[in-house]
Amino acid sequence: MKRGYFLAFIGSIALSCLLSAGINLFSSTITTVQTQTILVSAAASLKEALEEIKPGFEKAHGNIKVNYNFGASGALQQQITQGAPADVFLSAATKQMDALAKAGLIDTTTRRNLLTNRLVLIVPKNSALKISDFRSLTNSNVKRIAVGEPRSVPVGQYSEEVLKNIGILEQIKPKLVFANSVRNVLAAVETGNADAGIVYLTDAKISDRVKVVATAANNLHSPIIYPIAVIKDSKNPQAAKTFAQYLTRAAAKNIFEKFGFGIAR
Repeated sequence: MKRGYFLAFIGSIALSCLLSAGINLFSSTITTVQTQTILVSAAASLKEALEEIKPGFEKAHGNIKVNYNFGASGALQQQITQGAPADVFLSAATKQMDALAKAGLIDTTTRRNLLTNRLVLIVPKNSALKISDFRSLTNSNVKRIAVGEPRSVPVGQYSEEVLKNIGILEQIKPKLVFANSVRNVLAAVETGNADAGIVYLTDAKISDRVKVVATAANNLHSPIIYPIAVIKDSKNPQAAKTFAQYLTRAAAKNIFEKFGFGIAR
């Protein structure tokens, strides 16, 4: 083989090796970018808003996937306390977040008040009962009133405060039907299994089978605050922090406000 051809042959082999090594190196680099999945335990009243936020977040952060666990804040708090996996907790009241903080289960540097809400009295859309305000619940034709269980469901805690401050709690206690989440309160009124119910404004807004007849004055109950924090034992703390931060940005805030939430100041 002539010297010129031999050198060209050797050069082509060397180039092939370099290209192959480069492709392998590039492939290796790609495989190191792994998708992380975080689990967000959130109050049931946030379901529709958070599900609408999810696609935008995952598009902006292609290596992070979000799964949700919705329920009553008290039940979610107990799950986390008992060691159930979670990366982020979003509660409908400060009480449950305070309990996790006291137990040393959240990263307190990530805690912040995220949202606010209003408390409303609802009745079935076709209700013929003349329920126009909270005091109307004492009327004899009102038989069943759906409320959240006060010990574990924040909306129940707020509802109890309103009824007590108005001065009708003891009078209507026999009529109260307790539910284990705000969505179950809503469902009871939607189906006519309750003559009235007390829910968040945001829950009433997603249903076309109920109507709002009264809104509780803010001074009748504790402030309705939704705090958020990253769980201390999160297996993906940085991804969890990224998600929590995203919920404070304009894209997420606009969605929350569309569903009737206020932005905590």
